[in-house]
Amino acid sequence: MARGEPDEARLAVLIDADNARAQYLEPLLIEIAKYGRASVRRAYGDWTSNQLTPWKAELLAYSVQPIQQFSYTTGKNATDSALIIDAMDLLHTGNLDGFCLVSSDSDFTRLAARIREQGLTVYGFGERKTPKPFVSACDTFVYVENLLTPAVTTEPAEVSDLGRDATLDRLLAEAFESAAGDDGWANLGAVGSNLSRLASDFDSRTWGFGKLKDLMSAHPDYLVQTRSPGEGKSPSAHVRRKATGARGRRKGSS
Repeated sequence: MARGEPDEARLAVLIDADNARAQYLEPLLIEIAKYGRASVRRAYGDWTSNQLTPWKAELLAYSVQPIQQFSYTTGKNATDSALIIDAMDLLHTGNLDGFCLVSSDSDFTRLAARIREQGLTVYGFGERKTPKPFVSACDTFVYVENLLTPAVTTEPAEVSDLGRDATLDRLLAEAFESAAGDDGWANLGAVGSNLSRLASDFDSRTWGFGKLKDLMSAHPDYLVQTRSPGEGKSPSAHVRRKATGARGRRKGSS
C-alpha cells in the first residue's frame, strides 16, 4: 500500500472537463470516497473557454486543480494528451494505488489498460454513451447518471421486468453459478465480486436498487436469506435459485 492512512487507497482523480459535466462533480467525489482518498484532483480543459464556465465554481469548492490546455487547433486532442502525460508521470511516482478517469471519451482506453498493467486499480466515470472499449478497460466503471438518481425500490410492475432483461439475467446466472456451493447457496458478497469481474460497469443502481441484495431479492428467480455459515461466524446474506423460477424454466437446489 502506498503512503497514506492505513488501508486507505491513494487515488488520482483526473477529469476531462471538455467531456464531462460540472453538475456531476459533488456526487462523483462522494462516490470516489468509497474507494479511497482523492489525493490528486485535477481537471483538464481550456479554461479561457465559456464552455467550461460552469466548472469554475465547482473546482474551487472541491479543491480540484484546473490544468490549462489551450485549444490551438479544432478538437480536444490537446486536452486528452495533457491528461495522459500527467497520468503517466503520476503512475511512475509510485505514490498511488489507483486512478479515477472521468470522461465519456474512448481516447482513454489505452491509458486505462496501461495503468492496470502496472498493477494499479482504474475506476472509470462517464455517461451511458461511453464507448464499451473504455468501459471494459477499467476495473470498475460507474455511469454518472446513477449518481444523480436516488436509489429507490422499484415498483412491483417494474420488478417483473427484471426477469425479462436478458443481459441482467445472464450476468446474475454466471456470477451465481461460479459462487454457489454444493448446497445450492452462494454468498452474496462472492456473487457481487463475480459480477464486478464479469462486467466492470455492473451497478445495481442501473435497475433502480441501491444494493445488490435488494436487486436479487426482487428478481423472480432468486431467493436471498441471511444465513449463519457455522458456529462462531457472523451471519451473512446468501442467495440461491428458487426451486422453480417465476418463469418456470429453471430448477435449482433446495
